[in-house]
Amino acid sequence: MEEPRESGKRAAHTTGRMSEILSDGSASVGAQEAIRQSLAGVGARLRGLRQEQGRTLDEVAELAGMSTSTLSRLESGKRKPSLELLLPLAEVYGLPLDELVGTPPIGDPRIHISPRKFHDQTILPLSRGGIGVQAFKHIVDGRQTPKFGALKTHPGFEWVYVIRGRLTLVLGDRTMVLSAGEAAEFDTRTPHWFGGADDDGVEYLSLFGPEGQRVHMKS
Repeated sequence: MEEPRESGKRAAHTTGRMSEILSDGSASVGAQEAIRQSLAGVGARLRGLRQEQGRTLDEVAELAGMSTSTLSRLESGKRKPSLELLLPLAEVYGLPLDELVGTPPIGDPRIHISPRKFHDQTILPLSRGGIGVQAFKHIVDGRQTPKFGALKTHPGFEWVYVIRGRLTLVLGDRTMVLSAGEAAEFDTRTPHWFGGADDDGVEYLSLFGPEGQRVHMKS
């Protein structure tokens, strides 16, 4: 278990660094540009987190001690993020402040993977933030079959690559099975679904944009 003193040091360091970030302090020019890009996506990230947890604007605003209009403006990008606003939101969502903002540790390109359980599979996010193309690894323990209403549509394209096992891909009126080493790319305006084809399960990678993430992982 982490010692309280070390935990406090880490929290103080994170808050201190975020204070510098949000006030455009003495960070290098390159760091400041990376920071500004991260802050530009804070609104979309806050909205995505709230939708992922199935919460309303009113509920989150009340828990964070702010008005609904303030939270709405934050999510839409019309209100500049500040420590005063972000700290209570980080507590509400149960995330470290820099993870809430989506700012990677300066000079550290590593991604700290946090597995998520979603229905009957484990999903490992392989990219940061909630904007742009997102990468995920999926681990399915057994066979899956599409249920009524399982086929989804949304703008964009998706790409999947099978690492282990076999993956069933339903695309419109076509059903195909992809084996390990095979990949597929398709227009997501076509109704689609994918899942484990065998009892042994499947592991696969997927790439899709925020709309695809919302439909497949948060609906």
